[in-house]
Amino acid sequence: MSASERSGRPAGDVPHVGSDPAGLTPLSPVGRLAATVDRLSREVRAAQAEAEGRALIELAKGILVARLGCGPAEAARQLAELAEQSQVTPLEFAVDVINQAARDRMSEVTDAFLAATAAVRTAGPEEDPDGGGTAGAGSAAEAAAESAAVRLRAAESGALAADDTQAVADALLEQALRPLGAVAVAIWAAGYDGSLTLVGSAGFPPAEAARWRYVPPDVATVARCGLTERSGQWFASLAETGLPSVGRHQYPDGGRVAVPAGTGGRIHGVLEIAWPVPLAPQPPQVVRQVEALAELCAHTLESYTPPREPGQEPRVMPDAVELMDLADGLHDPALVLVPHLDAAGRLADFRIQHVNKRFMDPAGRPRAVVGGALLLEAYPMAAGDSELFQSVERVYATGEPFRARHLNLTALVDQVPLSAVADISVSRHGNAVLLIWRIEDETARLASLLQHAQRLGRIGGFEENLLTGEITWNGQLFDLYGRPHTSTPVPLEELAAHAHPDDAVAIGRFLRTLLHHRRPASAAFRLRRPDGVTRHVRVVAEPVLDTDDRLLLVRGACQDISAQHWTEVALAATRDQLAHTEQQAIERARLTLQLQHAIMPPEQAPLRVPDLQVAVRYRPAETEQMVGGDWYDAVMLPSGRVLLCVGDVAGHGIAAATSMVVLRNALRGLAVTGAGPGQLLSWLNIVAHHLTGGVTATAVCGLYDPARRTLRWARAGHLPPVLVRGPEARPLPLVRGMLLGAVAEAAYEEAEAQLAAGDTLLMYTDGLIERRDRPVEEALTQLLSTVRPTPHTLDQHLDRLLTYSRSDTDDDTCLVGIRVG
Repeated sequence: MSASERSGRPAGDVPHVGSDPAGLTPLSPVGRLAATVDRLSREVRAAQAEAEGRALIELAKGILVARLGCGPAEAARQLAELAEQSQVTPLEFAVDVINQAARDRMSEVTDAFLAATAAVRTAGPEEDPDGGGTAGAGSAAEAAAESAAVRLRAAESGALAADDTQAVADALLEQALRPLGAVAVAIWAAGYDGSLTLVGSAGFPPAEAARWRYVPPDVATVARCGLTERSGQWFASLAETGLPSVGRHQYPDGGRVAVPAGTGGRIHGVLEIAWPVPLAPQPPQVVRQVEALAELCAHTLESYTPPREPGQEPRVMPDAVELMDLADGLHDPALVLVPHLDAAGRLADFRIQHVNKRFMDPAGRPRAVVGGALLLEAYPMAAGDSELFQSVERVYATGEPFRARHLNLTALVDQVPLSAVADISVSRHGNAVLLIWRIEDETARLASLLQHAQRLGRIGGFEENLLTGEITWNGQLFDLYGRPHTSTPVPLEELAAHAHPDDAVAIGRFLRTLLHHRRPASAAFRLRRPDGVTRHVRVVAEPVLDTDDRLLLVRGACQDISAQHWTEVALAATRDQLAHTEQQAIERARLTLQLQHAIMPPEQAPLRVPDLQVAVRYRPAETEQMVGGDWYDAVMLPSGRVLLCVGDVAGHGIAAATSMVVLRNALRGLAVTGAGPGQLLSWLNIVAHHLTGGVTATAVCGLYDPARRTLRWARAGHLPPVLVRGPEARPLPLVRGMLLGAVAEAAYEEAEAQLAAGDTLLMYTDGLIERRDRPVEEALTQLLSTVRPTPHTLDQHLDRLLTYSRSDTDDDTCLVGIRVG
């Protein structure tokens, strides 16, 4: 096919090069150069396609020569005439001849495209009686099927003609994948240890491909998903997977596909394809086409040999005979398995090629019966819950070894399942699999368990034969005594010589009970070791009598209880220290509470103001140690106005209480200057920042004018006052103001509220409404619903709010209320 045929215009036609701001025009030297480069590039691509097309046409000629028994010239003439009669190009007809002769995976994909085309053509008359739009769709689908067939065979031809995997990647991208919208392809070879090596790529920058030359085992990537899952992985967007992969910076949001490339049940590598944009779900025909390309890669990877590093010795994979010799040298039962393929070339089972000399069949069968059989025939339960067969299949496919402890193996003996617990090891060596299992012996397992229990419990055992004088110690007891394992054990009668002198009485009582009264006994003593270390030891022993009721031997155990002893000593000291600390904390909390109550009593004497009721409440924290820094004040100023304020110092304890005293007294003193609430809070911020050790606090301050019935107020990070008027309750609109002490200087915005007769205004700290499980907004809504019913007196109103408060933070609470009229 010529370049003009592929481009759809005369060969000499030069594409128009549009002008740009830089002055690029078709007649300019730069424009002519760009047009020439574009034309030469198209001609090179057309020449490559034409060469690959000639290879397919020559292959079709060879098929016709074999079928018709004619010469090459006659076959060429027949091919041209048949293509003309079919109204297709010679290349498309040649691909059709190859598909009919091959009947391979490529032809299956083409048949799927043709089936879809036939479905479109069949549905045409029903959808459009005039044969207009549907006929066009059928023609387009048929053209797509023929194009897919040509692309697949062209890619196959290019891959088979390539001398390395890099050329295969180039052929796959240009011939088969770029028409699907893909922009890059990577061919990964799977190593024997589960690693991945990038053996060919196209469309990725060379530096990026070099950076991803090797991926170690167990590193999660897009290609490893295709290897471990052993099925095609189609990802709509690389960014959504969170997996790293080659080209992730060039195409971060593009689609990715990772398809295992394998034959005969063994995966030789992975074909990874990249799209520049998110990938939509693909039809089954495209999925089969990609799988066919992966199978084509598998035939190339099957003969791939990884390059050696300088000075690296070549790794020679053992064949089945060498692996049998290796298995015979193992001390555990081992099987050498080779793949068993069905008629279609797919992995169906594994044949037990060899059984080593140490082999013990769980069902008790001899080696000759098991050797030579298929794995699922000899052990049909391997495909059951243990998934042993699936593990062997996965190891053979991916090359990643498999290890498992305490796996339950089940064998059928006369249709009766017999189970055994074993440790399993499966590894691939060349084209064979080595399966090793170690069936646990119950006696050895219990002995090992006992040994670990003694080690963890720091327990040593002993046995002393009183007739022969033979003494047996285990290793833990030698370590406990600080003596070498080759030394002579210490008899019981010499035990006092190795103990602290003050423990001689306890040891003597222990020996009398054990040896004379012949009853079990125990004692605790301090063991003095040869290295000068003293250990606290508890010894427990029992006598063993013979048939004549005579004392034969004594067996027992010694336990190192030094850690327990010193823990008890430290615990006793800690109890004393905690009791002393608790007493100090109680005393400190009592003093703090007394200080707080002296400054702010729970109730204050009524403030006499004409036409105004004033009431205050203070509720301390439920826990005495939680004494906080909440404060309030309601006082008549010399100007006739009433100062109303509440505040909350961050923290608890004496520091918070003393800081609260400083801020409360400072605000009361500053208020006599006649300044407004915003200025008062600015001055109070300076006090908090400089004179109280850098504490922070919130506050709301108001000045009520009885003559005008107005409240001028400001806030410093505090909740606003609540106004109750008739059946409605609402917080006053927020004004700007940051908490006290956060910065050296701050300005606070003021607002004025006009009150009327019967209005109630409430100021409060967060201890009234704060809950751990709800936001402040929800708690404030609950407060507004609680304050709406207005009792007869203001005191009753405040008491009702404290009674029905839903706060669960155990914090102290201040509440100031006024009622007009």
